Amino acid sequence: MLTTVTEQTVQTLEIIRDMQIAAPMDVVFETILEQMGPLNVHPDGTPLTMTLEAWPGGRWYRDLGDNNGHFWGNVQAIKKPSLLEITGPLFMSYAAVSNVQYRLSEENGMTRVQFAHRAIGQISEQHRAGVGTGWGSLLTRIQEVAERTASGTKTRR
Repeated sequence: MLTTVTEQTVQTLEIIRDMQIAAPMDVVFETILEQMGPLNVHPDGTPLTMTLEAWPGGRWYRDLGDNNGHFWGNVQAIKKPSLLEITGPLFMSYAAVSNVQYRLSEENGMTRVQFAHRAIGQISEQHRAGVGTGWGSLLTRIQEVAERTASGTKTRR
């Protein structure tokens, strides 16, 4: 019997973004659900088809078909249209757990989105380096789509 014991450092990760979107809260919230779910794409634009079950305990996962895929997390809290919170491993297939929060409020005719992704575990350098780009791309899409929708242009991508 072979036993290998190694010591690894537990790390934390925190991505915070506070943004203003020129669209009503309900439009922004629905756009978040769509862009995190069926309309999700990689930063390069290739599809990243996800399912987000928007209820407490609902799953957020990538369905690759034929009962294959990747579990990203569960909806920990949802209060439409002001809060979406997800907890789980997200894209990390190793000993790590994340908490993602979108907090929405109306301020001066705009929707304020306070976004946070916090993680703890054995977070790989590759994920540490790329996570900001991924979230940045998603948040930019959410803003652009919500503002187009609010202005009357119905294109969701």
